[in-house]
Amino acid sequence: MIPTVSTQHPVSDTLSLDERVTGALVGAAVGDALGGPVEGWTSEQIAERHGGPVSGIVGPWYGDDWRTARPIAPYHKGDGHVTDDTLMTHALVRVYDAVRGHLDAYSVATHLVPDLISTPRWIPELEAEALPLQRIFLAEKWLVARVHYGHVDPREAGSGNIVNCGAAMYMAPVGLVNAAHPEAAYAEALEVAAPHQSSYGREAAGVFAAAVAAACVPGATPGSVVEACLALAKDGTRAAIEAVCEEAVRHGDTTSALTPLREAVAPFDTVGPDYRSPSLGARRPSRLHAIEELPVALGMLLAGGGDYRRTVLGSVNYGRDCDSIATMSGAIVGALYGEAAVPEEWAKTVASASRLDLHAPARTLTAVAREVFAADTARRRAHEAAFAVLAGER
Repeated sequence: MIPTVSTQHPVSDTLSLDERVTGALVGAAVGDALGGPVEGWTSEQIAERHGGPVSGIVGPWYGDDWRTARPIAPYHKGDGHVTDDTLMTHALVRVYDAVRGHLDAYSVATHLVPDLISTPRWIPELEAEALPLQRIFLAEKWLVARVHYGHVDPREAGSGNIVNCGAAMYMAPVGLVNAAHPEAAYAEALEVAAPHQSSYGREAAGVFAAAVAAACVPGATPGSVVEACLALAKDGTRAAIEAVCEEAVRHGDTTSALTPLREAVAPFDTVGPDYRSPSLGARRPSRLHAIEELPVALGMLLAGGGDYRRTVLGSVNYGRDCDSIATMSGAIVGALYGEAAVPEEWAKTVASASRLDLHAPARTLTAVAREVFAADTARRRAHEAAFAVLAGER
């Protein structure tokens, strides 16, 4: 059981679906952009590079040499640019826009994969129009190789891929379409993630979607979100969340929690102490392990008391895969407290620098969520009527 933690935000029962969806998607994009330039480094290296903890949007780690410093990843990370986390999140919103209903593994094969390989879009980190396929990581390219070229059954295509946070990082839309119903979000995200991931990578996708859905429950708190996750999470994912969150509530700020949270998640993380040089057992399927990003995001949510700045900056300064950690924690805080929780100056800078309308996907997804709920309600009522006849009640 996770103790209740204080929050700087009043618990509001009055936030609308529109406000929560907007808060989650804007909050995720801003967290992504804040974490991008320091991704892969330790908290100590980040503090040394920036003369202390990062407190806002910063430039590329290598300055003007970003184009050549890492040939395998020649991306302009920093200056408010979103990364592949946001690109994939918005791509999933477009799938919901096309389907106008719940998604499954075949929705990914029919809509998401073609989206990645057919339509050039502005890619902030490339500073050019390009296919999303040209920016996404190898674990996401797997979708195209397995589903489009390999013609693998989408429900089984994730098996064999490296196990990481690649599927979990873009599952916020699933939680929002299933707002206030974490069990449904969990089940749908497991299905959507099937073409992409297996094992604890797929499990994390389900639990993150559940966290976002739980954050939409009127009166939700950081503690209630974590409790909803623990009620659904399985195996090493559940154990990792519990260990990290039990440590997080011992801290009144995210700065003091940086090292303890890493120590708490380390037994469940397969990557090892050096994020840029993974261990030989890294990212392999296991019932005993978990991705690092989701437990740490939930831990930062508790240590930060649900305050967006504290929670997301804690996620950023944690280092390692911190753009994805900040994407997740930013989405959850945004769903809890709406767009007003996200610093306006950050959101404006990210939208301008990334040349993205951060609100358009939210408007689209809100409309889809309302349609899905109406269809779910009609199906439920039809089922109730049919069952009443079967049970002899009518």
